[in-house]
Amino acid sequence: MSRTLVIGDIHGGFKALKQVLERAEVTQNDQLIFLGDYVDGWSESSQIIQFLIEFSENQDCIFIKGNHDTWCEDWLVSGLAPDLWLFNGGQKTVESYAHYSLEKKLAHFEFFQKMKSYYVDDQNRLFIHAGYASMHGPEKEVYSSNYRWDRTLWETAVAMDKKLTRNSELYPKRFLLYNEIFIGHTPTLDIGITTPAHKANIWNMDTGAAYTGALSIMDINTKEFWQSDPLPSLYANEKGRN
Repeated sequence: MSRTLVIGDIHGGFKALKQVLERAEVTQNDQLIFLGDYVDGWSESSQIIQFLIEFSENQDCIFIKGNHDTWCEDWLVSGLAPDLWLFNGGQKTVESYAHYSLEKKLAHFEFFQKMKSYYVDDQNRLFIHAGYASMHGPEKEVYSSNYRWDRTLWETAVAMDKKLTRNSELYPKRFLLYNEIFIGHTPTLDIGITTPAHKANIWNMDTGAAYTGALSIMDINTKEFWQSDPLPSLYANEKGRN
């Protein structure tokens, strides 16, 4: 049986990634959709990218680009490391590339370049790192950075009256564009939830792997999910992001 599995923000937690792939018993029949932010936070960002390059050679994978991935991509090609990036987990990423050759760094840069801003499947389900502001969907988004930075989509879903249904005039019009929307970027820990969070027709898969939470993977059809151990327990000698 083939499944489509969606994976939240990893943030340098390679040990967590290996755990969830094992716990979900991923096979080569499965399609994997990664929602971005592979890097920045824990110490194994470059190892994750190398693994994913090799992993995707024999696995059906879709890679969405996150805001942290854009920072890393820019650094790989320019060598410039803004303080904002370094403070938000980039320093660990830079250190993880210390022994990489220029050729291998170039291969990683090319991998980032091939990532998608968003993906819509044949069931009209949207996969995007952060969100979009346009009432006409991400393809009409004025600011492409919103794909990787927007929080209004999730914030609107969290603030909605739980009684609102899709046929209500008050139901957000941009939500109606898709049957379901899968995002990362804004940790569910912010609303006190440690598992994938469901609000309106949106599933938030960022369960705080960059901080004190776990990494999550979910079957998008059955909604069964698996989680790693909390990241601080996997990287006992490190500190996650602030």
